[in-house]
Amino acid sequence: MKIKSLKLKNYRNYDLLKLDFDSAANIFYGDNAQGKTNILEAVYIAGTTKSHRGAKDKELIRFGEEESHIEAIVEKNGMEYQLDLHLKKNGSKGIAINKMPIRKASELFGIVNLVFFSPEDLNIIKNGPSERRRFIDMELSQLDRIYLNNLTNYNRIVNQRNHLLKDMGAGRSLKDTLDVWDMQLIQYGEKIIERRREFINRVNEIISYIHKKLTGEREEIQVIYEPSNGSLALEQVLLKNRERDIRIKSTSAGPHRDDICFMVEGLDIRRYGSQGQQRTAALSLKLSEIELVKQAANDTPVLLLDDVLSELDKHRQNYLLDSINDIQTLITCTGVEDFVNHRFSINKVFHVHSGQVTDEN
Repeated sequence: MKIKSLKLKNYRNYDLLKLDFDSAANIFYGDNAQGKTNILEAVYIAGTTKSHRGAKDKELIRFGEEESHIEAIVEKNGMEYQLDLHLKKNGSKGIAINKMPIRKASELFGIVNLVFFSPEDLNIIKNGPSERRRFIDMELSQLDRIYLNNLTNYNRIVNQRNHLLKDMGAGRSLKDTLDVWDMQLIQYGEKIIERRREFINRVNEIISYIHKKLTGEREEIQVIYEPSNGSLALEQVLLKNRERDIRIKSTSAGPHRDDICFMVEGLDIRRYGSQGQQRTAALSLKLSEIELVKQAANDTPVLLLDDVLSELDKHRQNYLLDSINDIQTLITCTGVEDFVNHRFSINKVFHVHSGQVTDEN
């Protein structure tokens, strides 16, 4: 698949913007805080309806405006799709495919596959569990409509259960209704855990080779899924933790509390790895993500590479660029000279300055 063009109106620091992309490498360069990342974010939103930064719709709308519009033209398997998103300051977003409104964001599933790689991703190993859960959820939600549905339902039930725990207070008159929420929590939670385990198994099949190449065959990596319920079934741990949950007014176990462990030569590098080990593992993970999308979707994803090269040494830069030669890539950087010493073919160059984009080809 390819992203052919992007139109923005009243989006972030852009009044009006129209871009046509090359099917290979597209470079956006300029100083920091000029709007480069906003372009990649808009592409990601067009394909997933969500910001990779977790921003709310009202935060994406240009200051002083009430609405924002994103339009992306996508080519997939010889067919062209027009994706439109209307973001509203007060109200839910509107989404259309080929000018036909859709009711659920999940209807976009299967049209666009994107891999977003930012400097923050290099810290995914050393950061908290929420970052690692976010990675696995974002990827699986793109690849698996059923997973997205289960995750949406699970998150809704966790929120409702937490509200109930807060409402119970000292009287506990609502305690019996916990069984109803627990039953639904178990139903969706077990499906999420099972699918995540399958995903991590697939990651392990791919990441080992990539990691060995990055470390010169010196290190072996293993990714391990760590459910918060440990060896207990989700039903058992919810029952075991019930009194604690009532006391702390929050659901203490379930997929929303799970984590991913990264072991290198028997060492948990989340806690004990060097910064170099953590960054190499993160790069291996993101490159594995590209291969996973290729296999699962039987298509090549679009790579959104946000100012990552400056965070990597020459060896890792070379490996990354060599790995993405056959992928449509949108890359942000502070200067095109970042690519001078690489055998990387630049197909289109844009200069970004104060919300203005100049096509320099």
